Amino acid sequence: MNAPPEPRRETTVPAGLRQLGPGLITGAADDDPSGIATYSQAGAQFGNAMLWTVVFTLPLMVAIQMVSAHIGHVTRRGLSANIKTFFPRWVLHAVVGMLLVANTLNIAADIAAMAEALRLLVGGPAQVYAVTFGLICVVLQVFIPYKTYVRWLKWLTLALLAYVAVVFSVRLDWWQIARDLVNPHLPLTVSRHDALLMVVAIFGTTISPYLFFWQAAQEMEDADGPPPDAEETRQNLRRIRNDTLVGMTFSNLIAFFIILSTAATLHTAGVTDIQTSAQAAEALRPLAGDLTFLLFSIGIIGTGMLAVPVLAGSAAYAVAEAAGWRGSLSLRLDHNEGRGFYAVIGAATIGGVLLCFLPVDPVKELFWAAVLNGVIAVPIMAVMMILARSSRIMGRYVIGGWLRWVGWIATLAMGATVAAMLLTI
Repeated sequence: MNAPPEPRRETTVPAGLRQLGPGLITGAADDDPSGIATYSQAGAQFGNAMLWTVVFTLPLMVAIQMVSAHIGHVTRRGLSANIKTFFPRWVLHAVVGMLLVANTLNIAADIAAMAEALRLLVGGPAQVYAVTFGLICVVLQVFIPYKTYVRWLKWLTLALLAYVAVVFSVRLDWWQIARDLVNPHLPLTVSRHDALLMVVAIFGTTISPYLFFWQAAQEMEDADGPPPDAEETRQNLRRIRNDTLVGMTFSNLIAFFIILSTAATLHTAGVTDIQTSAQAAEALRPLAGDLTFLLFSIGIIGTGMLAVPVLAGSAAYAVAEAAGWRGSLSLRLDHNEGRGFYAVIGAATIGGVLLCFLPVDPVKELFWAAVLNGVIAVPIMAVMMILARSSRIMGRYVIGGWLRWVGWIATLAMGATVAAMLLTI
């Protein structure tokens, strides 16, 4: 008699991939055009000397994003709503104000970079492209359902893989690269201020305030409904840990490859100060040849389309909660829902588009947006850590253990770096 067939075992990989959401998207959005420009400038100017920052920031980035995700999931509210509950009103206004300024400048820089990338590819006026990209980003957020939108965002992360391929198309000294990775130092060939300015920019484009607000809000969205029981909460916190670890590792791996690819191409060729998008694109020439501008444009436009809605959306969540409005990407404007929320998205994006008409090179604008993010991240991180340690906010799920310590280390490391940069002016 034949034995009954064994039950089919379903692999857990698809289920695990389905669980990746806010953390993965947040990590991918971190490598926006501002990140690409900053990492490219770091590789071109300093060669491999800044590779250590990628290793150093990874645990700090994972911890602080987990803190923001925990706050959103446990409280079922975003960061602004929790700040409004716990802190004086002036703290709320200061935090939301800093976020709006930084996000608007970042949106402007990202849209300008997308427009310049398209101009490199097909010619024509970059300003027209900037307006077009801005309108597309607004329409996507207002009229595309949230769940569909998330699926699109996941696929857009693939645009970042071009820089990985570049590294494996050129000859590299991997032993020297390994030494640079584990040897934190500031290059001696430039002034201490310029080196610290670059470190702040890398920290700022890696550990960015808008990502805190975005991931907290997305966990809030995903946790919509009554509070779960203790076991379900523990399972969700484990899911948050895994999701965030995957997303942030993906983000820093891409940052590593961008720095390494530009060091191996531009720095080696003597291009140590990237002034234009065309110069930045040359890092991809060993891989793409005559299609360099095409590959560069796909990467910039893909990551920009990913990041601009995250920037505008995080600003909208912050303002809506501060004002007491209902804020959610699941709201339907055609059902007369979320007018204030979507108005902020539109205003932030349009404000960014208008800034694109200023006579500023997109590469420099992207770099200074990263520096600004690094500066304002410090007080916002401190506020988040205080919230996450408050039983009044988190109940029985206050953060502790390694997450508490690494979160505070991240905050102090950012603060010390910004202070050192300011002292060397």
